[in-house]
Amino acid sequence: MTAPVPESGARIQAGSPAFRRINRAMAFGGFSIFALLYCVQPLMPLLAHDFHLSPAQSSLALSASTVTLALALLASSSVADRYGRKTVMVASMVSGAVLTLLSAFASDYAHLVAVRALLGLMLGGLPAVAMAYLSDEIEPTSLGLSMGMYISGSAFGGMSGRVVSAFISDFASWRLAVGLLGAAGLYAAWEFSRSLPPSRHGAVRGARGPGFIDGLRIHLRDPGLPWLFALPFLLMGSFVSLYNYIGYRLLAPPFELRQSVVGLLSLLYLLGIFSSMWAGKLADRLGRRNVLWLFMGAMIGGLLITLVDSVVAVVLGVGLATFSFFAAHSVASSWVGRRAQPPQALASGIYLFFYYLGSSVVGWFTGYVYEHWGWSGVVGLLGMILGIGLLIALRLRSLAPVQPQG
Repeated sequence: MTAPVPESGARIQAGSPAFRRINRAMAFGGFSIFALLYCVQPLMPLLAHDFHLSPAQSSLALSASTVTLALALLASSSVADRYGRKTVMVASMVSGAVLTLLSAFASDYAHLVAVRALLGLMLGGLPAVAMAYLSDEIEPTSLGLSMGMYISGSAFGGMSGRVVSAFISDFASWRLAVGLLGAAGLYAAWEFSRSLPPSRHGAVRGARGPGFIDGLRIHLRDPGLPWLFALPFLLMGSFVSLYNYIGYRLLAPPFELRQSVVGLLSLLYLLGIFSSMWAGKLADRLGRRNVLWLFMGAMIGGLLITLVDSVVAVVLGVGLATFSFFAAHSVASSWVGRRAQPPQALASGIYLFFYYLGSSVVGWFTGYVYEHWGWSGVVGLLGMILGIGLLIALRLRSLAPVQPQG
C-alpha cells in the first residue's frame, strides 16, 4: 500500500509516513553511491601487486571515478530540472550498478580505470539531486535529521563495500567482490525507486528558473556559501586519504596484518552512521555554527593518534576521525541546504563537486607523500589541510543567519 503524502505545498515533517518513506529510499541511495564508488579502496594494495603499480597509480581506480563524479555533479541539477529528480536519481543508480558489474571483467588496469571513470560520471546524478530533494521536501526543523539519515546510509554503504570487497578478495578474488556489489547496487536501485515519493517542490522546470551561470553568481554572492563549499574539499580529501593509505601502513611492518583483517577497519563506518544522525539533531538544536568547529578539531585529534605504533591506537584514531568526519559533513551539507537560494540543486552540486574533487586530488597526491615520507608525512599533510578547515569553521561562527525558506 502506498503511504499518503502531505497536501501540495506542505513540507514533510519528522515522524510522518512520507518522512519514513523518503529516509528509507535515501538510505538505499546513500548505500549504493558509497558502496559502488569506494569498494575498490581496500583493494588498492592488491591492484598494485597484480598490475605492478605504485600506491599513487593504484589510487587512480578510485580517483578516476571521483573526479568524473565531481564534474557530473555540476550538470546534474540542470538535468534533474529537465527530466525530474526521481527519474535522474533512479537512472544514476541503475547505470552505476551495471558499470560496477562490467568493471569485474576488466581485461587490464587501463580498462578498469576507464570503466571506473564512466561509473563516476553516471553516479553523478544522485548525490547533489538527493541533497536538493531533501532541502526542498523536508520541513526545515527536520532537515538536519533527514540529511543525517541520508549520510548514515552513505556511511553504511562505504563500510559494506569496503568490508565485502576486502573479505572476498582475500579468500576468492577482487573481481568476484566487485561483481557481487554491482548486483547489490541493482537491488538498491529497485528499493529506492519503489520507496521515494515524486518531488513536489522541485518540479520539472524545463528552461525556467536561473541558469547555471546566474545560479552560480547567486550562490557565490552569499557571504557563507563559498566557505561552506571549500570545507568538503578539505574534509573529504583528508578522510579518503586516511582510508586510502592506512591499509598500506597496517599491511607493512610492524603490523603485517592480513588483507581481510585490514578490511575490518571499515566497520568503523558504523560510528559514522550514528554520528551523522546525532550531529544532525544536535545542529538542529544548538545551531550549526556552534558544533561544526568542534567536529573539525576532533578529526585532527583522531588523525594524530594514528601515529602511535599500536593497532589499538590506530583503530581508536581512525574511529575518532571517522566519527568526526561524518558529523562535520552532516552539519555542513545541511547548512548549505538551509542557506541556499534557488537553484538549490546547483548549490548542492557545487558542495559535492568540491567534496569529490578533494577525494580525487588530495587522495591521489597523498600517495606520493606516502611513497616519500611514509605515514608521518601523510599525517603532517592531512593535519595542515584539516587545520585550514578548522579555521574556516571558526570563521563561520560569526556568519549572520538567514531565515528558513518555505
